[in-house]
Amino acid sequence: MGRFDGRVAVITGAARGIGFGTAQRFASEGASVAILDLDEASAADAAGRLELADGAKAVGIGADVSDKASVDAAVERVVTELGGIHVLVNNAGVTRDNLLHKMTEADWDIVMGVHLKGAFLMTQAAQRHFTEQKYGKVVCLSSVSALGNRGQANYSAAKMGVQGFVRTLGIELGRFGINVNAVAPGFIATEMTDATAARVKMSVEDFRAAAAEHNPVKRVGFPEDIAAAVAFLASDEASYITGQTLYVDGGSTLV
Repeated sequence: MGRFDGRVAVITGAARGIGFGTAQRFASEGASVAILDLDEASAADAAGRLELADGAKAVGIGADVSDKASVDAAVERVVTELGGIHVLVNNAGVTRDNLLHKMTEADWDIVMGVHLKGAFLMTQAAQRHFTEQKYGKVVCLSSVSALGNRGQANYSAAKMGVQGFVRTLGIELGRFGINVNAVAPGFIATEMTDATAARVKMSVEDFRAAAAEHNPVKRVGFPEDIAAAVAFLASDEASYITGQTLYVDGGSTLV
């Protein structure tokens, strides 16, 4: 018996990285999984690579989380194709890093649109089903960058906004059997952080080693580390936790 047997989990931005690792964790614990990503072919490919429990299903759906019509259509497809929705993980994200005086309005808008508006639209669409069934779990991805990070005014603001978002929804939705929480990753080894290494002209190995030196456990995180935290917060074991942000960062915020 898995913790998510008979449940349907939706993970946005899940064609790769933390999102895919989280999708695989839910699949391994019995859930049927919907992978949402901007490119439907990538989403479908990722869904096809999931290792599913007996009787569970997976589907890949193309969706722009910053567009209401796209979000509403995607959630309805999930309900139709997988038979319901019980867990939503708002993971979709982009970066457009730059110092404030170089940051463009477009850089600001796309980051806010994907991270904050995307979480808003996806949660709004899902909660219609959650309130009707008096059950739902929402986990949003924040970041240690919410506490401030040079060159990330847009990203930091969006990720701290996520924390305010979950605190407010914890207040609003608790009476309907809905828990809303966030996970704030530290440095996680993904394609996104590897791209940052290239941008600052460092090898991936040196970039990760430098990051590991900045936390007490002396290693970088991996998608599986975040997936474990997300799965816990989305489980019934965490039914008395809502409106919280869990930092999963190897202790980097302690130092």
